[in-house]
This record gives sequence, structure tokens and C-alpha cells, in this order.
Amino acid sequence: MPNDTPDDDIRAIEALIARQFANLDWQPGREADWEGFAADFAEAATLWPSARPAQPRGVTEFVRRMQELAGSALESFREEMLGAHIRVYGNVAVALAAAEHAETWHGAGETGRNRVVEAILLVKEDGRWRIVAQAWDNAGDSPLPGDLAP
Repeated sequence: MPNDTPDDDIRAIEALIARQFANLDWQPGREADWEGFAADFAEAATLWPSARPAQPRGVTEFVRRMQELAGSALESFREEMLGAHIRVYGNVAVALAAAEHAETWHGAGETGRNRVVEAILLVKEDGRWRIVAQAWDNAGDSPLPGDLAP
């Protein structure tokens, strides 16, 4: 981390999180950027979706599942970051991010907006931040923590 400042790292992580949300954006006639989404993860990273019981997913498995949904039941999906709280400790970082997404299911129209809170563990290798683990849960109508609220 010779030339980076903590502010540089925080900006890089904020950009990574925003890019993750943007990459999972699709609608009829436009696919998500599946490769771009996967590229920000370290090899063997795990994702922990909100479904319970909690079960880890590899990046490839998660992308495959989302591609199946995008090609069948889920006509469109858009997610945007509402806020993030990031702590950097040398070459490791943790981030809590709140996002809101809208989804359109085939035959059902838009089902409304849903909010999630995501916990992200990152490591820095060769000057680049990568996600090693990510877990999220639906926020529902619960208030978001103050530093994550828009």
C-alpha cells in the first residue's frame, strides 16, 4: 500500500461496490455484466444470500443462478447503492452497504422496491481490492442504520 491513502482505498471500495450493483442490472434486450460482476471477487470467495437456512454460494454458482432467473422468471432487475460505511485496516477492509432494488417478474410487473443491507469483506492484492466474502439480508420496512440511510 505504498502510495495509497485511506481515502484512496475508501473511494476504490465505494467504486467497487457501486460497480457490483451496476453490473447486476438487466432488462429485456440488455444483459447484466456477469463477467464484470465476477471479476471483483477473489478466487474461492463466498456469497451468503438472504435465504435461510444460510448456505454459502461460490461466485460461479451465484452468477449461474442469476443468469437462469434473468433468462426466465425475472424480466428486469436494477439495484443501486443508498449508502456505505467502510473501514480499512491495511490490506483488509469491511464494508456495510445499503441498496434498493426493483425487480420485474414475467407476467407480474414490477413487484416494488426492496432494500437490502450487505456485509462485504475485502482484501487488497497487487494494489487492487477484491471481495472475499459477501452476505446480505432484506431490510424490509426496518429503518436503515444512520450511516447507511440516504
